[in-house]
Amino acid sequence: MSSDTPSRGFPGSSIEDAGDKEGNAGTPRDRLAEDVSSLRADMTKMHESFSNFVSETGGHAARTARSVGQAVASQVGSTASGLANTGAEMASSATDQLKAFGTELEGIARKNPLGALAGALALGIVIGLIVRGRG
Repeated sequence: MSSDTPSRGFPGSSIEDAGDKEGNAGTPRDRLAEDVSSLRADMTKMHESFSNFVSETGGHAARTARSVGQAVASQVGSTASGLANTGAEMASSATDQLKAFGTELEGIARKNPLGALAGALALGIVIGLIVRGRG
């Protein structure tokens, strides 16, 4: 077999094969045109399949990102809500403690008015010294 003779065993690999089949184009050029046409059709189908694949994959990615975003937003919202509730409870507790402390100081001042005046005077002197030291 010489190098310019096509190998046998492949469909359409020799000129003799073209004459054996009815309905096929008679020349290698016609067969080549048919093959190129078939290849174009296959490439078009592959392009469409790939485009559909990319489109679907993008849609899935967008849905996944959206669901992750919603989950994170939900977690942040519930955490913020929990922190707000905790802060409100702490503020309420502090308010109750201050009210109790104020009531207790009022009771002490009623029992010992001179001691309350002396304590207020001492506290005023301390605050005055602190303020004067800064200026």
